[in-house]
Amino acid sequence: MSSIRREGKEVFVPVEVMERVGKATFEASGCSPKEAQTIITRLAGANLRGHDSHGVIRVPRYVQWIDDGRQVPNQTIEVMLDQPSFAVIDGRFGFGQSIGEQTVDIGVAKAKQHGVSMTALRNSGHLGRIGDWAERAAAEGIVSIHMVNVRGSLIVAPFGGVDRRGSTNPFCAGIPMPDDDPIILDFATSLVAEGKALVALKGGKPLPPGALVDADGTITSDPKPLYGETPPGQYPDPSRGPGALRAFGDHKGFGMNFLMEMMAGALTGSGTAGALGEEQNRPFCNGMFSIYVNLEAVTGVPTHMGHPFAEEVRNYVAFVKSARPTEPGGHVLIPGEKEKMVMAERLKTGLPLAAEAWDDIVATARSKGVNDVDFD
Repeated sequence: MSSIRREGKEVFVPVEVMERVGKATFEASGCSPKEAQTIITRLAGANLRGHDSHGVIRVPRYVQWIDDGRQVPNQTIEVMLDQPSFAVIDGRFGFGQSIGEQTVDIGVAKAKQHGVSMTALRNSGHLGRIGDWAERAAAEGIVSIHMVNVRGSLIVAPFGGVDRRGSTNPFCAGIPMPDDDPIILDFATSLVAEGKALVALKGGKPLPPGALVDADGTITSDPKPLYGETPPGQYPDPSRGPGALRAFGDHKGFGMNFLMEMMAGALTGSGTAGALGEEQNRPFCNGMFSIYVNLEAVTGVPTHMGHPFAEEVRNYVAFVKSARPTEPGGHVLIPGEKEKMVMAERLKTGLPLAAEAWDDIVATARSKGVNDVDFD
């Protein structure tokens, strides 16, 4: 596929076109060519897997954050504490797509040497799709768990509450499979990610029932209460609205959301989403607490040999998928399987975007002087 296709209110953009537009836009905003390519590759990769909330719809917001000084291009991490099996790392408000790579590579290297390791990342720019980091570790034969919070982003109400007290706080785990694709579990602990609300606001896929609570306690699926009125010339800001997202799974989901604040916010030293008296004073950043386990070290079997771990996982996957589907002709899926199916489709059709979302990306690119790319 080589050209942009419009169908009603939807636009299908080939991945290679999106990457050219995004790379040029981020370079024009101050990122090095390498970082610009890294950012847009990971954003487009999120769309390819169906995670549109963490995809290219964020290009205008990222550019705005650069202009506002909230995210800093071309940053290198600062290792605050370096021990044999763990490290405390400051991301210095750099782009999460770069900071995340640097952090995970440290955790992987330590796990390879010592069997297990931990990284505590603070002050990172938006880390994007957390599944990227589990995939990066799994490619090296490392099992990993990642807990993330968002300091300074109060957009989620606690279970039984109306007022904003937390953020979307994703959880992710990756299981490497020798000679096969890894199994990746990756989800926000809010009922939907904020980016999904943004996609819905821009005319994309509607939100599920009960995704938000309005200021008066009304449960709704309308994304507008999260953003309020957007001033002309500005991009929707979830900090402005009177409503809030809700945690998934009632009290259980909120418990997971709360745990992310403890591990990724308090334990890393990055800071929790908010505190009494500081509601408007905490600068935005991601914290991420990660655990890495060397598969070879734990099992005692080199990954290039017939691996009992992989055999056990495959057997369980087959057992799970043998369950009768609830709908005739349906399928029982394991974590990450839906993403593979979506990727295969979108590599053929292009990335589906609401026309308004694509127009925002084009307007952002042109505002930075990018005029040598075919946007039609």
